[in-house]
Amino acid sequence: MSEQRKLLLIASTGGHLAQLTRMQSRLGAAENSLWVTFDTEQSRSLLDGRRVLFVPYVAPRDWRSLLKAAQIIDRRLRVENFDGAVSTGAGLALAGLPLARRRGIPASYIESVSRVEGPSLSGRLLYASRLVKMHTQHSAWATGRWNPIPPVLAEYRTVQRQAQETQCAPKVFVTLGTIKPYRFDSLVDRLLETGVCGENTTWQLGVTDRDDLPGAVHTYMDAKEFESSAREADVVVTHAGVGTVMDLLNMGKSPVVVPRRAAHGEHVDDHQQQITSLLESLSLAVPVQVAELTAQHIESSRHRATLALSGLEGDR
Repeated sequence: MSEQRKLLLIASTGGHLAQLTRMQSRLGAAENSLWVTFDTEQSRSLLDGRRVLFVPYVAPRDWRSLLKAAQIIDRRLRVENFDGAVSTGAGLALAGLPLARRRGIPASYIESVSRVEGPSLSGRLLYASRLVKMHTQHSAWATGRWNPIPPVLAEYRTVQRQAQETQCAPKVFVTLGTIKPYRFDSLVDRLLETGVCGENTTWQLGVTDRDDLPGAVHTYMDAKEFESSAREADVVVTHAGVGTVMDLLNMGKSPVVVPRRAAHGEHVDDHQQQITSLLESLSLAVPVQVAELTAQHIESSRHRATLALSGLEGDR
């Protein structure tokens, strides 16, 4: 583990925050480090007991909210010093890292593991500023001032679960995330076609509202409800949001992971396709395209589990 340092740790909620909490040991984050993020169920759960500075939510390319967040961070930097500042994005990195450098604090940006083929807009802007040390989790595009580091997903391994003889249908938990305004009807339709979903299925749909589903249907769940549903399920089927996938891996699950597609209006871009490809290359989870999903993928997930090689939860 790295030497303990008082760090300013900056991350938007979702996958960005999940990755930064996973990396805290290798970064050497001391207990008096300060986390900067949005106020959500996820952040309150992951950062319970830690020092946190909540800032207003910053949507993609929302420069006005970015400025408000920067003002809050700047006020804190006027009265408190840090040994370093680290961010995993997204836009919130733009609010905090340049301010840290202006006050003489070494700053580093770690591009999200979901950026398999190249940097995000935030990464490109920070790279152009030349103010921040840049890191990528993918050596394939580690050129120029991009320094490669091991990907956070490489800290997991798939193991086989002992098969149990049962004639019962698996208890399935389906989570589509909460991103607005993108529906994911194609995954719901495909799951219904497989015949694996019934009265013992739990659905968390977000904006994909439906009235034709068996089992228990929820629009949203708080963090405790989500964790309870995931842990109790025999199989979890999820979209390829990196935060959700990492949460499930940390629970020991080997979820069926199905990426949203920009061409079908299911997301703003195809970074979920990149995450699915990365999971496949690391032999993690059960990644599959929606059109190829069958009952066999559900059965495969049922007999697999995930082992974390070094502890996120143990770092608490």
